[in-house]
Amino acid sequence: MESTRILLEAHEIPTHWYNMAADLPAPPSPPLLPDGSPARPEHLAAIFPPAIIEQEMSSERWIEIPHEVREIFRLWRPSPLVRAVRLEEALGTPAKIFFKYEGVSPAGSHKPNSAVPQAFYNHQAGVRRLTTETGAGQWGSSLALAGQMFGLEVRIYMVKVSYEQKPYRRLMMQTWGAEVFSSPSSLTESGRKILAETPDTFGSLGIAISEAVEEAAARADTNYTLGSVLNHVVMHQSIIGLEAKKQFDKIGLYPDIVIAPCGGGSSFGGIAFPFLGDKAAGDKRAEKLRAIAVEPSSCPSLTKGRYTYDFGDASGFTPLMKMYTLGHDFVPAGIHAGGLRYHGASQFVSQLFDAGLIEAVAIPQLATFDAGVRFARCEGIIPAPEACHAIRVAIDEALKCKASGEEKVILFNLTGHGHFDMSSFERYFSGKLEDYEYPAEEVEKSLAKLPKFG
Repeated sequence: MESTRILLEAHEIPTHWYNMAADLPAPPSPPLLPDGSPARPEHLAAIFPPAIIEQEMSSERWIEIPHEVREIFRLWRPSPLVRAVRLEEALGTPAKIFFKYEGVSPAGSHKPNSAVPQAFYNHQAGVRRLTTETGAGQWGSSLALAGQMFGLEVRIYMVKVSYEQKPYRRLMMQTWGAEVFSSPSSLTESGRKILAETPDTFGSLGIAISEAVEEAAARADTNYTLGSVLNHVVMHQSIIGLEAKKQFDKIGLYPDIVIAPCGGGSSFGGIAFPFLGDKAAGDKRAEKLRAIAVEPSSCPSLTKGRYTYDFGDASGFTPLMKMYTLGHDFVPAGIHAGGLRYHGASQFVSQLFDAGLIEAVAIPQLATFDAGVRFARCEGIIPAPEACHAIRVAIDEALKCKASGEEKVILFNLTGHGHFDMSSFERYFSGKLEDYEYPAEEVEKSLAKLPKFG
């Protein structure tokens, strides 16, 4: 191979998103209201524009990407597919390791892939303000960027532990004109309630979602946006896997294993779903494809959660979704992979895992940083803590190939760079970073509070 970087031209940016709903093994379970009746489009109209609601409920395989969105994508897309030759050599593996590098976006992660279309559809609908939550800050900074491009005001509820750990991501949001508040905050009823009950809480994505949804629902000029979990978000991220497929076609290869970090599921679905679509269509290249979702052992939604209906937020403002969940009021430990601290998982990711069509593994924090540092010293890119989860499993799979002599092709999603996560690496190098294994009894306590409905 002449180059380790496989590039596409700007005109090769995909024209359509891929919707996994068309190729699920069974129709997805509908979102429900608290009384057990199906949620209809009008129930979502208070916080989402019509185009987003239509995409959320669509079963069409291909959804056209608006021209205005593709033009903004040209600022950083197509993103490179890179072969990690130096890492391969350091591991002594016969495996070919590739990563799709999403850190080239202005926000430094994959999150603008959905922030830009969500801002566009809201602007198109005449909405003036957007609210959202953010964990590590990648989604918040991406929405701040997208809001600025379409002249929208943006208010962001940032999970408290990340608000304190990652000040530069907060400053990125403010640079792009957004307001940022530590969550739980005193600005909303749900935030005040949680602060009164647990004033020293780390916060969680579920709590921050409650605050953002509460504000959006109360104002006619404001809509809510979400950075993961929901079907339309995962669909927007499919541009990652669709580009990767084109790039592999250029070099005549196809992955045997696709790996991505998994919190809510957008980065995993974004890279894996287009390949799983090939498998569903009977493509012989994908016949033995393995897709592995990697989550933190401190927030193991897929590996230790329950597959059932639950709220997407801590206060019960969202419809009930069937997913793997640890319970909507679950508050995980304050790990540095803030983007993976979510109590549930994408409905489609959950359904595929329950059907045995994808794999999931939970990894402790120190092992992920070990892998991230090893990768940085080989390939030069300092990965975000979330991306380190995928790197850990990619290395583990490559070492299995070394032991067996198999020459597999491994692809992982390097979701973003870690330039604004250096305090995390500082704690790692000083020996202050700890592993967190969430006690099984605490998970059971949270699951005992799952909503009763119908």
